[in-house]
Amino acid sequence: MQPSNFDLFADNEPQQQPRADQIGEQSWVLRGFALPVVDQLLPALENVLEAAPLRSMMTPGGFSMSVGTSSCGALGWITDRSGYRYSSVDPLSGAPWPAMPEAFAELAHSAATQAGFPDFVADSCLINRYIPGAKMSLHQDKDENAYAAPIVSLSLGLPAMFLFGGFARSDKTQRVPLLHGDMVIWGGVDRLRFHGVLPIKQGRHPQLGEQRINLTFRVAG
Repeated sequence: MQPSNFDLFADNEPQQQPRADQIGEQSWVLRGFALPVVDQLLPALENVLEAAPLRSMMTPGGFSMSVGTSSCGALGWITDRSGYRYSSVDPLSGAPWPAMPEAFAELAHSAATQAGFPDFVADSCLINRYIPGAKMSLHQDKDENAYAAPIVSLSLGLPAMFLFGGFARSDKTQRVPLLHGDMVIWGGVDRLRFHGVLPIKQGRHPQLGEQRINLTFRVAG
């Protein structure tokens, strides 16, 4: 697939298009794709986190995750001693998760379309907050009901080193640097690849400070 025009720029003056890097047969990094709409995303994110604050969840093995998590959309990803799963309610409040902001949904759909998945309509957005030293071990996204839809991931704030592997945890991984506004999309034959994030390095982002925020859009239901 050869990247074409980005939908996000359709109503703007002509400008240099962000770069699209292919990292798998059906996997892409869209460099800076979200930058034109960051000023819409950040206030929407703040509103979501006011309604469903970040929390440190526990894995089934009894370990506390190093990232703070929350969700928005019809379904939110959760973990506790009972296992990994999706829930329609926030276990902290007992209330439904906040609705997915329109800016989130439109960005995720536009990025997925650019990567060759035009039918993508997310019903879940997992919000992960990384502070320096936080990481994400290699894992597969396999708690969803089906795997036909891709995973759409947005990086905001501090840089990260994304690990993109194969179909076994022991397979060799690519190291993919991600910056503020970059998006990664993987689906189709690549949908169940292992992936993770190396420990975040110390730093300060001009808009988000000493943190990295990752939004992961999925079709969970």
